[in-house]
Amino acid sequence: MSGPNRSSSASSKNGLPPQELLDDLCSRFVLNVPKEDLQSFERILFLVEYAHWFYEDNSVENNPSLKSFNLKEFTSLLFNSCDVLKPYVAHIDDIFKDFTSYKVRVPVTGAIILDETYERCILVKGWKGSSWSFPRGKKSKDEEDHACAIREVMEETGFDVTKLLNKDEYIEAIFGQQRVRLYIIAGVKDDTAFAPLTKKEISEIAWHRLDELQPASDEVISRGITGLKLYMVAPFLASLNSWISAHQPPMAPRSDLPMKGICVWRAKNGSTGSSAVIMENQSTKPESDTHPLDTGPGNIFRNFKFDTASILQAMDSAFSA
Repeated sequence: MSGPNRSSSASSKNGLPPQELLDDLCSRFVLNVPKEDLQSFERILFLVEYAHWFYEDNSVENNPSLKSFNLKEFTSLLFNSCDVLKPYVAHIDDIFKDFTSYKVRVPVTGAIILDETYERCILVKGWKGSSWSFPRGKKSKDEEDHACAIREVMEETGFDVTKLLNKDEYIEAIFGQQRVRLYIIAGVKDDTAFAPLTKKEISEIAWHRLDELQPASDEVISRGITGLKLYMVAPFLASLNSWISAHQPPMAPRSDLPMKGICVWRAKNGSTGSSAVIMENQSTKPESDTHPLDTGPGNIFRNFKFDTASILQAMDSAFSA
């Protein structure tokens, strides 16, 4: 992907964002940050990822003529368009590979939300694909585990677990080189309203019966009895069942609830941002699994340091032009 200067009119024809938009994204998300965030390509790529989310969620939605990009494409576009990043374009494949390896080592925290009978839990389905998981996400720099869990659950479900979270009640699992910690949030009313606060991240939220999340067989641990894709759920179920056995639920089992999962929120027509609550039986069907591969941490450009003086000089030139 080349990065010559483009006019707004040329960009409107081929869908590429105009140079002034890319300059704004680079200045806002990459350059105008604390110095410590510019000390490695891993941190810089996280900033580029924020710029990508903003571009997709705001620029593209407000201007349908703009082209949508995946993260790697957007990274190449921004590196080719931003004067400070251009010197590293030749190494962008290695930089992005290093970043991908780094991301799978960042700790993840979230929550297992149980209803008042401890028979059901909240699962979320990603925007792309059909895998289900407990609401969770990667920790930010210097963020405490429980604070990350509160933030991620709020972003993915719109539910504040602050008052219900016990820092000592959690289950952990290791996926490759990544630690995942899920806090147990028990006794949530089943009529609680859920709706994600972020765009294009969650497509569906539903209460699912724990007995239907059990593996269909020892050989197929990533699928529940109903065929749900549960790669990020199954490893926590044995420990969760042990916790439930040791704790008395605040409400007895209810026979009036449907046997199938209950959908409490679904994105309308593939778009997000709706706060509408949808109640319906959750239908499921088997689909093929695709497990993310952990290629291990890279070490290219690990000792990279940004030339801050050059950055400031470039910014001064840009603003004085």
